[in-house]
Amino acid sequence: MRIRYFNPQGNYQFLNFRTKSWERGNNFSVFLIVFLPILIILSFSCQTERIGISKGKTGHRPLVKPGLEVFLEKHLNLVKGKKIGLITNPTGVDCQLVSSIDRLMSTSGVRLVALYGPEHGVRGNAQAGEYVPFYVDEKYKLPVFSLYGQSMKPPQNMLLRLDEFMRSFDITEAGKIPEQSMVKEIEVMLFDLQDVGTRVYTYIATMAYAMEACAEAGIPFIVLDRPNPINGVAMEGPILKYPDFSSFVGLYPIPLRHGMTVGELALLFNEKFLKKKAQLTVIPAEGWKRTMWFDETGLPWVIPSPNMPTLDTATVYPGQVLLEGTNVSEGRGTTRPFELCGAPWIDGYELAEAMNELALPGVRFREAWFTPTFSKYRGELCGGVQVHVTDRNLYQPIKTSLLLIQMIKKMYPEKFEFHGTYFDKLMGTDEVRKYLEAKKDLKELFSRWDEALQTFAAERYPFLLYK
Repeated sequence: MRIRYFNPQGNYQFLNFRTKSWERGNNFSVFLIVFLPILIILSFSCQTERIGISKGKTGHRPLVKPGLEVFLEKHLNLVKGKKIGLITNPTGVDCQLVSSIDRLMSTSGVRLVALYGPEHGVRGNAQAGEYVPFYVDEKYKLPVFSLYGQSMKPPQNMLLRLDEFMRSFDITEAGKIPEQSMVKEIEVMLFDLQDVGTRVYTYIATMAYAMEACAEAGIPFIVLDRPNPINGVAMEGPILKYPDFSSFVGLYPIPLRHGMTVGELALLFNEKFLKKKAQLTVIPAEGWKRTMWFDETGLPWVIPSPNMPTLDTATVYPGQVLLEGTNVSEGRGTTRPFELCGAPWIDGYELAEAMNELALPGVRFREAWFTPTFSKYRGELCGGVQVHVTDRNLYQPIKTSLLLIQMIKKMYPEKFEFHGTYFDKLMGTDEVRKYLEAKKDLKELFSRWDEALQTFAAERYPFLLYK
């Protein structure tokens, strides 16, 4: 008797049985004694595979090794005997969720002397736009410098009008360029942050400014690279018009969805845009392929910022972040930021129905009602939609969200408003807003963007580190 089954490695094998009881026809007894326990064990094994208990989830080595681990294993000679500064936050972890701070401090011959935090801080406990002062960390006994408003005095009741403050502060350079006093005691700077693959995310501007400061001070800059969580193939949106629309939410002429890692962006920025080139080294992640989404890497997801709780959030973010430049809530203050959007004056049922009639690829809209706990419409019941991505490889977040904005403007012309300057900074151009205000067809713009992306693809090619 031969039974075929799949072993834990995914290959099939045969079990062979020859017994007298089988020959005598006592099939059921043999089944109970011999086969049933085996089938139960195999069934449980298959179920654990399906729910992700093994193979890159826990207990097994992930497919991708982040730059942090590659650096610690192979490149410590770059920092040996030097005083190290580290730009990081909670995403700076190895595959076992041990922080880069702990890994460096426990490594013989490594001397970590200062920490630097981007927006939200080293601990990730500051809300969007929130002031983070200089302090000495109680656990590590290290000085911590903020690279997001170090010299800024926090206004009163900032969190009550967070979106207004964020709009005004994110488009200025004040307090975001590291001062010489912040880096005078270090001899090399490490950068270990997880980006989200969208130009409108302040971590890449922080990296660029820190590279600039280190270049001026003659300090080597090392990027410990990490995957682009929404893959490194897809690109979308307009190229930022430089320098007219340059700001902290978009410094250089790259697309909204750029399809690059922070290490690749560092190489591009250093070569093409920095006034003085940094002594730059990028430590690539091992095993990452450009087609990979983050949940295919086997690495643990650590929230990059308070309003980026899941990969689903990062998937819709390239388009939904544009709502920050309008008077429609982008879902801050809810448990589904950026997936939810709306306002007190929107009928969620009507909006969902109108958007679903467009039959946009890879996405459906569900009517939703929510009450934000902070930011826009704090404490007010909002009607709107939740964006449900049904096929992330077909879904086009930027085009989808612009058509959503166009629909809201069409349905509620007396209520909808742009925060003009901020919306233009997010887009990297004022052309989109002008098209929407003039009620022009966006397809012409989309076609031009696609052509420009082909040019950008050629420009970025020399700086790509992964296939």
